[in-house]
Amino acid sequence: MSFAGLDPSGGAGLLADIKTFEQHRVYGLGVCTALTIQTASDFISVDWLSLPRILAQAQPLLATETVRYCKIGIMADVQSLLELVRTIKCLSPGIRIILDPVLKASAGHAFHNSIPRQAWQELLPELYLITPNYQEATLLAGTDDGDVAAEQLSAHCAVLLKGGHHQARPGEDTLYTANGTQRFPPGQKQVYPKHGSGCVLSAAITANLALNRSLPDACANAKAYTENLLASHHSLTGYHHI
Repeated sequence: MSFAGLDPSGGAGLLADIKTFEQHRVYGLGVCTALTIQTASDFISVDWLSLPRILAQAQPLLATETVRYCKIGIMADVQSLLELVRTIKCLSPGIRIILDPVLKASAGHAFHNSIPRQAWQELLPELYLITPNYQEATLLAGTDDGDVAAEQLSAHCAVLLKGGHHQARPGEDTLYTANGTQRFPPGQKQVYPKHGSGCVLSAAITANLALNRSLPDACANAKAYTENLLASHHSLTGYHHI
């Protein structure tokens, strides 16, 4: 299942997640959290759906389907996100939740201008994995070093620190868990910047986990899948394929 915003361009959010699930041969359920007006290059506006409207979409699905893994993208605020996560876990015991903590759209729009760290401290232990980029990790942990930030955050849940904005190791992702760290270097393909690549990566991880891959294997496979997307076209949108 994916909880995410509806991006009319199809490059990010709910539409990108469902495309990714389909390519991995897993059936994806989609719950809309926001209606955006945007193109691949420009973010114009967002209308947030209320938590009751989000839950109204999810509850019938969780009552009739067995959902083992759930990916969450943009939400209006961390308090609503925390309540959503706790409700999902009550409705579907044993579910594992992957959070892509989108703080800023690739088209430039900042979704959250302040980071209520106390609320994040409550949220993180409820999650299985978060997938921040370098800047998001520093904001969530309150430190200037993304690697240190990811290590601190991993005291609560697994963290995949994305390397797209990492100055020292560009393109290299690092998984932080209770068992240590594992690095995933970039592949050899020529890649191009893509709108929504973080959404695709987290959705691909979710799909791989649903296919009973281990977390390290899921991250490795998802990175390869995302790199295929990045290499598929020189524009800000691309083609999904395994």
